[in-house]
Amino acid sequence: MRFLRTDPSELLPTLHGQRVVLRGPDSDDLDAWKALRGASRAFLEPWEPLWPVDDLEKPAFRRRLSRWTREIRDGVTFPYFVCARETGALLGGVTLAQVRRGVTQTGTIGYWMGEPHAGRGYMSEAVGVLAVHAFGTLGLHRLEAACLPQNGPSIRLLEKVGFAREGLARAYLCIAGRWRDHILWGLLADDPLFPARPASGEAAFEAASVGFAPRALVEDSPGR
Repeated sequence: MRFLRTDPSELLPTLHGQRVVLRGPDSDDLDAWKALRGASRAFLEPWEPLWPVDDLEKPAFRRRLSRWTREIRDGVTFPYFVCARETGALLGGVTLAQVRRGVTQTGTIGYWMGEPHAGRGYMSEAVGVLAVHAFGTLGLHRLEAACLPQNGPSIRLLEKVGFAREGLARAYLCIAGRWRDHILWGLLADDPLFPARPASGEAAFEAASVGFAPRALVEDSPGR
């Protein structure tokens, strides 16, 4: 029963950008999640691990929420759904995972965007908003990401946000059933976000505190 479960939405702060809102996933998101992921399947599958047979069904979604809840409580994963600020519509997802503390203070960024919303700059804004939260509230020193060399939109996104290309990892992740090489990227807490933009006015990122959730002021250009 719902009152016996805790969803990620109850454990995570909501993060606000100019055009997107990042919020924790909730049991009530099943229908929107299933519709967007299902409609975007052919668009997403070449870039993701193999989908389980029941991936879009309710039991699988509940297992996903339960795993996220455990990992949030353990402080190792912070999953967010990316929603349109004006309408609340689900656009995609961005996750800060594999958070390591101690002398590392590092986490890994991963993301997906529904096909109808790709190429509009929503995800680059969402990654920037999550980076502000990771470096500010969570106190991380470094963020990492990886993408296939063939994934031009992700390469452009990471470059735009300010990630630096750091090397190539051979057979790094199993994607679409095959072990694939990946480009490795890194972003440090003192690296500039969106370095190609002017450094003043509405183009700058601002980490103003809203409760314990930073607010990022972003006006993104078209892109993934």
